Amino acid sequence: MKEFLYDNRIYYNPIEFAMAHIGGTWKIPILIGLRDGALRYGDLKNAIPHISDKMLYTQLRELEDKNMIIRHTFLEKPPRVEYQLTEKAEKALPIIDQLTEYGTLLMKEVGINACSEKE
Repeated sequence: MKEFLYDNRIYYNPIEFAMAHIGGTWKIPILIGLRDGALRYGDLKNAIPHISDKMLYTQLRELEDKNMIIRHTFLEKPPRVEYQLTEKAEKALPIIDQLTEYGTLLMKEVGINACSEKE
């Protein structure tokens, strides 16, 4: 496949382009956290262990810029914000599930228990 330019970046294949949308340490956990419906920032942060406020904020902005999530702001006092998956992100969920299965298989092959957090 011939490389292509999008948003001032060169991509060499469709997988690389897809990973620009869902790749990295935190994007997939955020998408999984939102799979059952909209969540407020604090609830989403509680659903993702070890993520810092700065990183969650940054990743949410990136996902919003890529049209993977929608940010709903409610004009209430105190202000309330919820995040929700877009149709584009919902299409990625079956692929994320397959990656999870494959990762679990690879972990088992090297003797890592998928339920434990440490080796």
